[in-house]
Amino acid sequence: MEEQFISIQDAMQQGSGDVAIRGWVYRERGSSQLKFVVLRDASNIIQCVIKKNNVGEQMFAVADKLQIETSMEISGTIKEEKRAPSGYEIEVKHFSVVGFSDTFPITKDQSTEFLLDNRHLWLRSRRMVAIMKIRSTVLQGIHKFFQANKYFEFSPPIFTPNACEGGATLFAVNYFSDKEKVYLTQSWQLYAEAAVFGLERIYCISPCFRAETSKTSRHLAEFWMAEMEATWLGLKEVSEMAKELIAFLIETVLSVNKEELKILERDITKLEKIKLPFQTITYTDALKILKEKANMDVEWGKDLRTIEEEELMKHFDKPIIVTHYPKEIMAFYKPRDPQDEKTALCFDMLAPEGYGEIAGGSQRETEVDELLKYLKMQGEKPDNYAWYFDLRKYGSVPHAGFGMGIERVIAWICGLDNIKDAIAFPRTMLRKTP
Repeated sequence: MEEQFISIQDAMQQGSGDVAIRGWVYRERGSSQLKFVVLRDASNIIQCVIKKNNVGEQMFAVADKLQIETSMEISGTIKEEKRAPSGYEIEVKHFSVVGFSDTFPITKDQSTEFLLDNRHLWLRSRRMVAIMKIRSTVLQGIHKFFQANKYFEFSPPIFTPNACEGGATLFAVNYFSDKEKVYLTQSWQLYAEAAVFGLERIYCISPCFRAETSKTSRHLAEFWMAEMEATWLGLKEVSEMAKELIAFLIETVLSVNKEELKILERDITKLEKIKLPFQTITYTDALKILKEKANMDVEWGKDLRTIEEEELMKHFDKPIIVTHYPKEIMAFYKPRDPQDEKTALCFDMLAPEGYGEIAGGSQRETEVDELLKYLKMQGEKPDNYAWYFDLRKYGSVPHAGFGMGIERVIAWICGLDNIKDAIAFPRTMLRKTP
């Protein structure tokens, strides 16, 4: 009868009796009579004991040649063993090698750059597997959150004819000829604004691209955003939804990924504090806090840099919303606040522990004259946005939306030093391979 293979985690949950598992050699050591193989699969690791007396001299000679990352099928008897790495051990009755491994190039204490150069292999590490599992939970959580709130998933184009977040960070692409250019999307937002007049509530999880000449630990050239757009929302409603989404994602990861957080040595007590309500302050309030508590004198009208965001968040242990940034430094589609025309009806969400901005959004400008004015000020050609102006001519209504940087959220949840580890194959100014 063909063996029924189960995952390592399922085998440990079974706890005793005969089991059949398969995976890759995570560690190995042994003597002339005994071989200890720690096998890994996507679910966990387990120690397997290969005894010469059990498998015979010929198969033990095969076991003696096993190297890290050899793929194997193993059957035997499982029992609890507190001294084993994951608390269980399998006494091997039979095993077969599926694929032998060369000497694996990744050993202990490799440099960050070496691990990035070998990301195709480093993805097998327990650390990267833990991060990718948490990433999967976050992505699934985003879908659950918006679908529970009766949002429709909407698929935006990746090729776009014009900028959404400023022309300086656009990636140009030849479109069937060297003479015609399009751009990789910076955000779905302009297209989302078209779709909400039909669907009313929409969201997406989609790649975005920014050609920022930045080498910091917080920037990627290719990243993923969760974005939402809805009619009949203002600044308060859209910023409250961002709070609810983040609180839901933290709660979901804590319920699903405790073991992965443990592998990453993440202090989960800090995450357990992330429950609603989150505080909302204005940009002007933020400058006052920086002045009074950090002796940082930021001129009103300047955007908050990473250093100011980090200093500000030393005074909060949960995310905060900062609203009403200066209008003159905001994107063209963010409207003036009629109560204070120096400011825009917009917000950023900042995370604690030095992780800075993780989400941002706004109400959307509904007046064509204002859109034209600020497009010209920012050096854009209004003719390129004729279709966008149409959205204001045929039954326009108040609407708002936000975008959340998925890698930034994952980096914060996992406690990562660098955002590059929050995505499987990072793309930056200096890295386009593997």
